[in-house]
Amino acid sequence: MGRSSFKIRTFSALEVARLCGVVNQTSINWIRSGHLKAFTTPGGQYRVYAEDLVSFLKERGMKIPEELREDLTIPVDTGLALIVDDDKDLNTILKRYLERRIEDLRVAQAFDGFEAGKALAERHPAIVFLDIDLPGVDGITLCKRIRSDESLGQPHVIAITGLDAEEAQANMLQAGADAFFSKPLNFEAVIQKTIELLESRKAATEKAE
Repeated sequence: MGRSSFKIRTFSALEVARLCGVVNQTSINWIRSGHLKAFTTPGGQYRVYAEDLVSFLKERGMKIPEELREDLTIPVDTGLALIVDDDKDLNTILKRYLERRIEDLRVAQAFDGFEAGKALAERHPAIVFLDIDLPGVDGITLCKRIRSDESLGQPHVIAITGLDAEEAQANMLQAGADAFFSKPLNFEAVIQKTIELLESRKAATEKAE
C-alpha cells in the first residue's frame, strides 16, 4: 500500500529511540546501517516515516507502541459493509437484505480471499461478513490479517460458515471476529448484530471527536 494511504507523520532519531525504548545512538545506528529506512532533512537531521518504523518493528518481532498504532489506523467508511463469501447466491441475498434493512448502508462484495484483501485495502469497510471456507486465502487467515494490520482501520468482523459450528466459532473468535453465525443464516439475527456493531462504531467515533 502506498504512503498516500497513511497519515503523513515522521519521527526524529530521538523520537524513534523514545518509542522503542532505546538510546538515541541505537536508533541512529539502525538508520546508518540501512536497517531502518529514513531520509535526511536540509538541516542534516534524520526523519523516519511512521509506516517505515512500523515495518522495521514488525520485521524484528518488536512490540508496536500504541502511539504508532493510533497514528497508522485509517478511518473506516462507516457507511460501507463488505461480504466475503464464494457462495454467490448467499452473498447476493445477504447484500440485498442488508441494503433493504439498514438505511444508507452500502454493501460491497468479494468472492474469494484475494478479492477481499484488495477491497479491504482500497475501500476500508466498517464491517466485514467473512466466510471461513474461502478459496485463495481462508477466512481465519484473513481475519488475523484484519486484526494485525492497522492500515485496514480495524473493521468489525462477523464470521459466517457452514463448517462444524463449534470448532469454527472457536477458531474465528480466537482470530479476532466480533460475532459468529452458522449457515443457514438467521438473517434477522445478523441484521440486529450488524446494527449493534455499526452503532458502537459510530458512538466511539463521536466520542473520539
